[in-house]
Formats: sequence, C-alpha cells, structure tokens
Amino acid sequence: MIVSWNWLTDYVRLDMPVEALAERLALTGLNHESTEDVGGDLAIDLEVTSNRSDCLGHVGVAREIGVVFDRPLRVPDPRPRASGPAVLSRAAVAVECPDLCPRFTARVVTGARVGESPWWLRKRLETIGVTPISNVVDVTNYVMFECGQPLHAYDLDLLQEHRLVVRRARPGETLKAINGKTYELKPEMLVIADAGRPVGLAGVMGGLETEIGDKTRNILIEAARFDAMSVRKTSRELGLFSPSSFRFERPIDPEITEWASRRCAELILETAGGTLHEGLIDVGAPSRPREPITLRYAQIERVLGIPVGSEEVRRILAALGLEIVRQDGSAITARPPTWRPDLEREIDLIEEVARIHGYEHIPEDRAVPMTSAPRAVRERVESAVRETLTGLGMDESVTFSLVEESLGGPVQPGTAAAPLRIDHSSRKVEVALRQSLLPSLLSARAYNESRGNPAAELFEIANVYLPRGAGELPDEPTRLAIVTSRDFRGAKGVVEGLLGRLHVAGPLTARAVDLPLFAPGRAAELLVGGVHLGYLGEVEKSQLDRFELREGCSAAELDLGVLLDRAILIPQHHALPAFPAVSRDLSLVVDRALGWEDLEQTVRAAGGPSLVGVEYLDTFRGGNLPEDRQSVHFGLMFREPSRTLTGEEIDRAIKSIVDACATRLGAFLRN
Repeated sequence: MIVSWNWLTDYVRLDMPVEALAERLALTGLNHESTEDVGGDLAIDLEVTSNRSDCLGHVGVAREIGVVFDRPLRVPDPRPRASGPAVLSRAAVAVECPDLCPRFTARVVTGARVGESPWWLRKRLETIGVTPISNVVDVTNYVMFECGQPLHAYDLDLLQEHRLVVRRARPGETLKAINGKTYELKPEMLVIADAGRPVGLAGVMGGLETEIGDKTRNILIEAARFDAMSVRKTSRELGLFSPSSFRFERPIDPEITEWASRRCAELILETAGGTLHEGLIDVGAPSRPREPITLRYAQIERVLGIPVGSEEVRRILAALGLEIVRQDGSAITARPPTWRPDLEREIDLIEEVARIHGYEHIPEDRAVPMTSAPRAVRERVESAVRETLTGLGMDESVTFSLVEESLGGPVQPGTAAAPLRIDHSSRKVEVALRQSLLPSLLSARAYNESRGNPAAELFEIANVYLPRGAGELPDEPTRLAIVTSRDFRGAKGVVEGLLGRLHVAGPLTARAVDLPLFAPGRAAELLVGGVHLGYLGEVEKSQLDRFELREGCSAAELDLGVLLDRAILIPQHHALPAFPAVSRDLSLVVDRALGWEDLEQTVRAAGGPSLVGVEYLDTFRGGNLPEDRQSVHFGLMFREPSRTLTGEEIDRAIKSIVDACATRLGAFLRN
C-alpha cells in the first residue's frame, strides 16, 4: 500500500520526520518498504498484512498514525447537495444473490462534464502510482484509496432500462472488461448486469460497453459489498486482478459503503459538475452489531510479562475506536469498531495494547509465566525421523504443494481420481495438488543436479491431497518421501535404519510390485507387521528422462501415519550379547519367479529360535542353471543368549531350513 505524505496531512497532523513515522509504524505492524520523492511529495510504501484491511486506504493509515503519535483524526463529512428528482425516477437496482452481495447502493448524477481532473487530484493519484484517466474515474479511484471502499461509475445512458441487476452469470455469457479483453463467464461468477447483459464483474472489474467516456453526461455511482470468497474465486478463475478485487478479497468496513458513496458524489459534483438526484438506492440488510470483548488485566501481564495500567489500557482501546462498554478493577469490556473485523478475542485486544503501548517497553530479560507442554507423539516421531535421516547424510527439502499436471502422476495414491486443480495468481504451470511427494523431490534433485550437485540426498515430510467425492474436502495424509543415490538395497537399508530408530513393532517385509515410476523387478511394496507402509524402488530410465535426471536414483514414499501408530518412543534397553554369533551362507536353487519375501519367510519359520538374522546377498542366473531357475545366495546368523551354540545344533537348523525350502518351494542346494 503506497500512501502520499501530503494526502495523509488532510486527516492527521504530521510534524515528525518521515524516518520516525516509518519506524514507529513498523513497530506497530505496518512494515516500511521504501520512501520515494515524487515531484515534491513522498510516496511511502507500507506492507499491510491481510488481517489489516482497514489500512488499505489513507484514512486507515492516518488513524494508525493518530493512535501512535496521539494526534486527532480528521475524517471528511461529505454532504453533497441533492437538487434533482428522486433517484428512483432515473435508476433501479435488484439483488438476486444477497448471499454474495449483502449490500448494494447507487446514486445518480446527471448533466456532468467528463474531462481532465484538477491538478490536485491528478497529483495525488500520480504520487501513489495511479494513472489519471478522467475526472469521474479519478474520483472513484481517489475515494477507494482514501477509505478502502472500491467504487464504480457507469454511463447511465448505456445501461439498458437504466437498471442494474446483481446476479450469477448465465451459461454462455461473456464480458468485455475495461482492459479490452473478453472473458467467458461461468454460472458461479457474480456479475453486475443491466436489463440484458453483464456490464461488470462484481468486485473485480467493470465492463467496457458502459464505461465513463468523453460523451458521458449521466452517471450511476455504485458502492457495494461483495462476498470475499466469490470475488477471490472469480479473480483467480479468470486471472484478472485489480485494486478493487484486492480489497474485496479482504473484509471491508460494512459502515463505510454509504460514506464512500456520498464522498464520491460530492467530489464528482466538485470536479465534473452536474445535478445529484435526491436519495440513495440502498439494497441489503444492515450489518449486525459487533459483540463486545472482555479483557482481563491479569491476562496482560501473564501474556506480555509486564503490567499495563487500567487507564492506559482504556486510553489505547478508546483511541483505536473501541466503544468502552464497562470497566472495573479487574477487566474492561469494549466493542470493536466496524473497521476492525480482526478483533474477535481477548488475545486480540492484548496484542493491540502491546503494539500501541510499545514492544520496546517489554524488557528482554522479563520472564513470561508459562509452563512447558510435552511434545505430541507426531512431533517426537518427526523429530526422530529428521535426526535419523540427516545422520544418514540426507537433507530435508520443503517443496511446493502444487506440481505440474504432467508430473503429478502419483506412485500409488489409493485413488483413481484425477488430481485436484488450483487456479493461483502466481502459478500458471504448477496447478495440480500433488498426490505424491516424489514428483516434487525428483524435481528438486534435478534442480540440484543442474547446478553441480549430482547426488543430492533428499527427504520431505508433508501432506498429499487425495480427492474424495464431489464437493468434499480432500483426504490429506502425511507422507515421508526419500530420494537417494543408493541402489534398491541401500535405500531399503535407510528405511530399515529408520524403523530401528523408532523401534517400530513388527518385521519389515518387501513384496515385489510393478509401478510406472520404478524399473521392472526393482520395486517393492513395504509392509511392517503385515500393514502397508509404502513403496520403494529404483527409478526407471524413462522416468529419469521425464524429470531431466542424468544420474540414477532410488525413491521411497512411506505413510507417516503407520510410523506414528507403531513407533515405540519409550527408550528400549537390550542387554549386549554375552555369547558369540555363528554365521553361515546358503545358496539355494529356486524357481525364477520366486520372490525374496516368500523365501525369507520360509527360512525364518524353519530356522528355529536361534536364527536371529537373514540377509539377502545376491542372485545368480544363467551358467549351468535351467532357464526357469535362479540361485539365491543369503546369509544366516544364529545366536543363543545364554550359551554358545554347537556345530551340531547349527547343522540341524540348516538341514531344517533346506528341507522346508525343498518341501514348500521346490528348492535345493546349489553345488
């Protein structure tokens, strides 16, 4: 929000250096971006947060200055002289969608002369970066930047039947906006129409066919309130943004609408002449009164760490425009003004007291009474995941939730529905809500690779978005994704290390699957205790090319919910082995289609209680083996906690394993 120094002086006395003004406003929440001299005036650029829509006009900023520097605020009281017949004799307004347009007002000025604005009006608009157009249009812009309420002026003679209808767009309707572009409208969009066609997009932009021109003599002034979500959706759907839509997407003071209409009429009479018709067309229900908020003085010290006197609290709240309802020795109750919709709770008033009293008055060493809360299970699990993976040489990545639709194909999202689309003002390509984290991580790895870091080891913890039924919010499970230069076994080792760190209950098993992202025969579904955990595999060559990756990599995506359910966060104690382990290797010839998971389960079941470890080593095919056979080489580890195993015991266990594999799987020892 750019404000003019000279313009602000209309409402509040400015007798401080501009540097002092900028610093003090920054301390109260209006961060100072820059100050520029524009033809003898100062253009001050302030960052206005989304909850402070009251500061999107010069009056609102002046009000803040008045509170901070204890200066009285001077707000104009427009009283345009009406000398024409009743306004209803020249125009009519109907609102068919009161849910999207809670209030719509209109005034009529006839016999005006459209031309160049006076110097003072052009100068003020130019200072804040707005190009002057004509006296009538400039007045509507002036009032918007004065009070934050957007307005629009129509050429009354170009409105069919001299009437406006606020309604939803009809199928097939289009609008040629004042920017010269034609837009196809959708039924959910709110439009301002005359008797036959749309003449404006409500809250976004007016139409070209009824705009004010050099030949305009009769003017209809619109000042209205529109539903913020409706304006936001229309603006993003069409990629059409304006100072009006920027303001209508935020809460607007419901009581400023009529003031802005009077102010606009007054300035049009002053700059363009004409006759104002008697009365105001005002369609809509009155705004509901604000509920009072009680602020307990004890809470101020509890939250801020310092006491603030009751009279100081009263002075601050009154200066901010709150109506004091009652006050006693322990609390004060006040009703927020209509221009501060962000004041809803006691803590909001505490923040107001803090920022106006001055954060600099809170000593750095002042203890704030509070107690520590135990970390939630999710926080502890995520912390352990981060510690483990960074300890394994990986870096945490934070990527955007939107991805390109062409890269948004999920690994296995659990839904066949197409990804949800989001129309965003700053995103033209990344418009799909991701159903998997892996496209984002693979893109991040490609970004690193293109900048000289070919082996970026990355992980991310974030939500994915799985569509449900029409009109329902998506399911948002949290996933853990990993991208690494390690091969399949190395990546599986990372997952095993993570499960070990979390003491996850249940063995980890890998079941071979075919997924488009992974190379054939190099992908697996991971299960822990028989419960689906996620997927792991080496990325297939065509998928590497799709993400513009030159180096091969493996990827895994795990369901964090399973880790939360099965993690054992209480530290576990196990005595160190007192007796040595015995290691043996076996090479079994098995059917070529047999997966490691089935072989491992058979070996563990037959090995007895002394078998404490089974490790896959390699697979051999070819040579003197039949075409339909393969040799699987794996290691075994035996141990007893109370004694040393004998060779005879090991031999019996191995014979039991070989016999079981022969009986169940048709396997035999390789010579």
